[in-house]
Amino acid sequence: QVQLAEYGGGLVQPGGSLRLSCVASGSSISSIYRMNWYRQAPGKAREQVCGITSDGLTNYADSVKGRFTISRDNAKNTVFLQMDRLKPEDTAVYYCNAIPAQPPTYWGQGTQVTVSS
Repeated sequence: QVQLAEYGGGLVQPGGSLRLSCVASGSSISSIYRMNWYRQAPGKAREQVCGITSDGLTNYADSVKGRFTISRDNAKNTVFLQMDRLKPEDTAVYYCNAIPAQPPTYWGQGTQVTVSS
C-alpha cells in the first residue's frame, strides 16, 4: 500500500511561483509505473495537470505547458511540481496520484493553491 502526502500549497500572487511536494511511503516511487498531479477547482471536475513515468517520460496539460514542471527524486521518494507564472485560474486543490503496475491507484489528501492579488 502506498501513502501520499502533499506539501507546499498556499496563497501566491499572479505571476508568482510555488513548489509542491508529494512524499510517498509504503513503496519506492522508482517502482511505481506513473506519478501524476491532478487539480480540482470549485465546481469543476478533477483534471490531470501532469504526469511522470518510472522511465522519466512526462506529459502536461495544455493549460500548464511551459509554466509547470514535474520532477522526481527517487532518493527522497518525492515527486515535485514546480509552478511558475501562476494565474488565478490555477487556483485549485492539487492532488498527488500514484499508479502502480497493478491496481489500485492511490491519492493524497490534497493541498490548496490560491492565486490571487
